[in-house]
Order: sequence, then C-alpha cells, then structure tokens
Amino acid sequence: MLGKFFKKPEDDQGGRIPPGQTLTTRFPVLTYGPTPRIEAHNVELRIWGLAEEATFTWGELMSLPQTTHTYDIHCVTHWSKLDTSWTGVRVTDLMPLIKLKGGATHVMIHSYGGYTTNLSLQDFVRDLNLLAWQYDGAPLETEHGGPMRLVVPHLYFWKSAKWISGLEFIDHDQPGFWERNGYHMRGDPFKDERYNE
Repeated sequence: MLGKFFKKPEDDQGGRIPPGQTLTTRFPVLTYGPTPRIEAHNVELRIWGLAEEATFTWGELMSLPQTTHTYDIHCVTHWSKLDTSWTGVRVTDLMPLIKLKGGATHVMIHSYGGYTTNLSLQDFVRDLNLLAWQYDGAPLETEHGGPMRLVVPHLYFWKSAKWISGLEFIDHDQPGFWERNGYHMRGDPFKDERYNE
C-alpha cells in the first residue's frame, strides 16, 4: 500500500516520470546520520584538488547571480516530486571563478557532517544545476539541506548533496558515501541506475 501521500502514476506524464517511481505531494526527509546545523553566515565552500585552492564565503556566494529553476526531482527510494522550485547559484555561474588544473574529469562533493558523492564534470557543469539556498521561495530548511545544498535534477536525488561544504576536483571517478555502499556510480533515474550490478 502506497499510502495517501504517494500514488502510482497512471502513465509517465510525457516522459517526466522514470521507471519504478511513485508520485508524492510531500517532501520526504531521508538522511543517513545526524543532521548538521550550520548558520548561513558560517557557510564556506572550499575548492581544492585539481583546482587552485579557494574558499567562497556565504556573502560571496550570495553576491553571485541568483537563478530560480522549476523541475522534477527523483529519489532512489522510488518517489518523485514534480514541479519543485529552487533558487540559488547556477554551477555554470560559479565555475568561471574556479581555476581548474589539467586532468580534472570529476568532482567529489563534500558536505558538512562528512557526506560525499561523486559527479563527472559533464554531469556537474550544467545550467540547471544549482547551489540552492531557497526552496519554494523560502530559505531551505535544515532537514532538506539548508542553508545550502546542491541540486542536480537529472540524477537521483542522493547526488544532490545536502549541506554542501566543498568541491574536490579529481582526475578519475571515485565513489562517495552511497556509492561505496552499493549505489550506482552515476544514478540516472531514466535508466533505473539505482544500484551497482
């Protein structure tokens, strides 16, 4: 039984719903371990690895262009939420301020609390990807990754790391937390890439 907050879609709504997903009007909270609690003014985004080391403060991130996107999100635990609205800094607006070194092909996303997840640069540097600090017009709640999280809507939502604290650029793919624990290295919901074979 799906319960009153989840429903099996009658169709894929024009290709919007990946295989195996149910729709929800809620925003489930799924987190491994304790929830970090960081004041927004204390947030720093550290850059290192195959990039010139740098740190962006909350104020510096807020001074960058702010963009609002509305898109569908899909969790590996089989729920999808349609038409979610997020505001933040586009990854493509941040990247010109980061001086990559030769050989960088991937980025390991680091979070306050120790969480990590991996992305190829091709998946990371997209116009729709945000360092989001607002959800539905309001500051992002702590349980959903506030003050700031990454949002990568074309992949399962575990790739959209909560409480983002750093970007480590690397020269090959490496597993992050859930990838080391059996999740797929990429996580495309439309290919049903939930778990490693």
